[in-house]
Amino acid sequence: MVAVGRLGLAAVGLIAAGSAALAVWPVGRPVKLAELEGNVERGAYLARAGGCIACHSDPASGRAPLAGGAPIASGFGSFVPPNLTTDITHGIGTWDIADFAKAARQGISPGGDPYYPAFPYAFYGHLSDQDIADLWAAFQTVPPVAEPEPANKVPFPVNQRFGLKLWRAAFLNVPATEPQPDKTEAWNRGKWLVNGLAHCGACHTDRNLLGGRRMEARLAGSDDMPGGKTAPAITPAALARNGWTVHTLAFALKSSVAPDGDVLGGGMGEVIRQGTAWLTPEDRRAMATYLMDAGDD
Repeated sequence: MVAVGRLGLAAVGLIAAGSAALAVWPVGRPVKLAELEGNVERGAYLARAGGCIACHSDPASGRAPLAGGAPIASGFGSFVPPNLTTDITHGIGTWDIADFAKAARQGISPGGDPYYPAFPYAFYGHLSDQDIADLWAAFQTVPPVAEPEPANKVPFPVNQRFGLKLWRAAFLNVPATEPQPDKTEAWNRGKWLVNGLAHCGACHTDRNLLGGRRMEARLAGSDDMPGGKTAPAITPAALARNGWTVHTLAFALKSSVAPDGDVLGGGMGEVIRQGTAWLTPEDRRAMATYLMDAGDD
């Protein structure tokens, strides 16, 4: 019995030591940005394409745009997109552009803590220094809102953020946005948007028990969406089987109207209203072009 007790104490000690080591293990890389002038208009466009307004705004709450989004329910708890206004207490008013770049491209807070992957930073790693400069310039024009968003409701042990360091090591994938020389400019632009900034795979790819995307089933749909919702497959085969074409898909990304006349609602409706409907016709067609011909890319 004494031996068992000592083994138990030793195991507890090892777990505690491991947890302490994990807590102080640094993640992220130093940020070195080129000195570039940001374009506010282009930054606002990128913010729309990236879903920033849709996710970080909650009109039903009465809060101003970008002052915090509606809670995202998941099997790991409820996550609330934070206040992205320039308020110095509740928003990002004390950040600099390097803080912003590290948050967007690496998923690391100014204090060095990893963000929960409810924030789709895994899809933003391809953003260039100019993209970051433009986005930062746009966010600097957002009026401050001195209002905290509701707190996350996350149970133990998920609320121990240091555990996310292991999650990142296992599941953080670089977005596949590099152009293919044998494809058209529109196809490559669509790839950059779909696989990166517009982060279509965040919803349309199923996840494993630990919340990592099942990359072998990329864009093949998910039945584990917030609130018990589902996201359909948007692979080329699935889209063709359901009657989609490049033209009808590009039209739906503007209008929410599907080929059969049905209206896309729920989360996709929000993505369209606050995101893709604001894109240029060329970019919507580029996304449709890529999705209808992604193949094994």
